Amino acid sequence: MKIPFSLPLIDSLVEKEIHSTLHETGWLTSGPKTKELEEKISELSDTNFTVCVNSWTSGALLLFKWLKLEPGDEIIVPSYTYAATALAVINSGLKCVYVDVKDDFTMDMDQVAQKITNKTKAIMPVDLGGLPADYSKLLSLLDSESVRSLFHPKTDFQKVIGRPLIIADAAHSIGAKINGRPASRFADFSIFSFHSVKNITTGEGGAITFKLFDEGKDFQIYRELKVLSLNGQTKTAFEKNQPGAWRYDIVDNGLKVNMPDINAAIGLSQIKRYEKDLLPERERIFEFYNSVFQGKEWAILPPMEVFGRKSSFHIYLLRIKGFNEEKRDRVITALGEKGIGVNVHYIPLPLLTYFKNSGLNISEFPVSYKLFENEISLPVYNGLSQESLKVICENLSDEVEKLIRK
Repeated sequence: MKIPFSLPLIDSLVEKEIHSTLHETGWLTSGPKTKELEEKISELSDTNFTVCVNSWTSGALLLFKWLKLEPGDEIIVPSYTYAATALAVINSGLKCVYVDVKDDFTMDMDQVAQKITNKTKAIMPVDLGGLPADYSKLLSLLDSESVRSLFHPKTDFQKVIGRPLIIADAAHSIGAKINGRPASRFADFSIFSFHSVKNITTGEGGAITFKLFDEGKDFQIYRELKVLSLNGQTKTAFEKNQPGAWRYDIVDNGLKVNMPDINAAIGLSQIKRYEKDLLPERERIFEFYNSVFQGKEWAILPPMEVFGRKSSFHIYLLRIKGFNEEKRDRVITALGEKGIGVNVHYIPLPLLTYFKNSGLNISEFPVSYKLFENEISLPVYNGLSQESLKVICENLSDEVEKLIRK
């Protein structure tokens, strides 16, 4: 039996939505499907507006550009994340400041407090595996008089906010909750990923969502982000296609990062049933793994909920007590030889050549390394059968216990 690590949900309902795009609307680039997906994301997230883009990375680049951040401005990120988190900051000409994580894989807010300077313009926590970071603690920190007095605003928007921004790297956490409310309500901006392996996919894609002010003021931000996502063009191709509406202007030095309708159609099919069907199924997969592994002395289970912060169940981050990299990798190889796909999320940034050459040293991020050296990500996706789950658990347990006995 072959069990892949991840499979995107492509079923008859997805095909129906794509068929509608191809044969009913006739619109492939950004049009009615993208607009509807934006509205559905805002509804799910309890935010005012959403801008769909062609990847998480382009969403981050777009947001940093709209914020008018400048070289020397600092953004604080965790060391335990995928490289795109930091590279988006670096490729925007900004300074990346790194902090370690806690045992639940989320950013250590106590270290954030130590790293804030008068150049800090944003904090970008990562909701690794789908568990929201401690946004309440972060907001209390950023709202403190000591941080606000240190903050040096350079733009009118920064003056209104009056503190460093909270930008959630929510690539894993669409649908996550904090005290029963969408996690997106606890950040200034949240950036989602809709890559092929994510809870909701558009093949490639992403979105920025926010609720900062009233709808009128937020609509202005939405329009500016949309314009900026289309090379600074004042009208989308769909808007230009209306009778007599061809004329446009270029008002800014923008990017070309819009999401096409053909991609949005895939995500639209999924988000319509996400909270009722798809997200609960992922939670059941987590619960099945927990029911098996909670009886194993060697298993360190990933957190599903921490002080009201509830996961979106994107990745099951199992850790093997007492294992090092070498033993962990032997388990992964053995499972692969049996046709079972597992993974590791992630190699901490200080262990990657580019970041090591930039001066990062893993010894400064001990928790990141402790989590990484014995972590194995298990398959979690819609349509993963009970039989497959049993095969995964049985074979993983056999391989781990075989190594323990040696």
